[in-house]
Amino acid sequence: MFGHAVLEPSYRKRTAYQAMLLGGIATLASAVLVLGDMETRDTIALRHAEDLKASLSQVLPDAIHDNDLLSDVLTLPPSQAGSKSVKVYRAHLDNQISAVAYQVSSNGYAGPITCIMGVAANGKILGVRVLAHAETPGLGDKIEIARDNWITSFNGRSLVNTSSQQWQVKKDGGEFDQFTGATITPRAVVKAVHEGLALFDANRVKLLAQKLEDTPEGGTSDE
Repeated sequence: MFGHAVLEPSYRKRTAYQAMLLGGIATLASAVLVLGDMETRDTIALRHAEDLKASLSQVLPDAIHDNDLLSDVLTLPPSQAGSKSVKVYRAHLDNQISAVAYQVSSNGYAGPITCIMGVAANGKILGVRVLAHAETPGLGDKIEIARDNWITSFNGRSLVNTSSQQWQVKKDGGEFDQFTGATITPRAVVKAVHEGLALFDANRVKLLAQKLEDTPEGGTSDE
């Protein structure tokens, strides 16, 4: 009346079989991940390039260059032990280097604050924008251009027209406003931008060299 129970093959109980089965599943999963990565890699790279161009356009206006900003990139080596190399994007206008842009960072209240700044060939700041931060919403996020125009207070500043003492928030005797209840955040941005100008000044000849082969001290390109 009742069918016979189906017996599980004995080989399925063997440790070797189970290990092979798990290995096969792991291999299949890895293959799927690799294929997914290959399918999306170009799209992610394209989106990254678009985001970078959008950020650069805010600190290197179209009017001051006639080249693709991603086509002339220099990498400055670490200036000291523990520091990182700096990727610099150079703007050309009428076959002259008109400006450069690069990232700077400093630690704020809740972690690193990363900015991108554009500097004209004469050493004056063209613009600064915050790329990433974790500062307190409603307080520290006023460093974002979408929240407040505070970040534009750097425009036109240089090491010549703003002294070292002035490169601080007003609470510390400097020129830049702080935020009510969030002094650490603007202080960090001021510090990062000031150090960014010092980097430009120290590497001015290299950054403004007309051709890569004219770059002193073996400047390199990120092509």
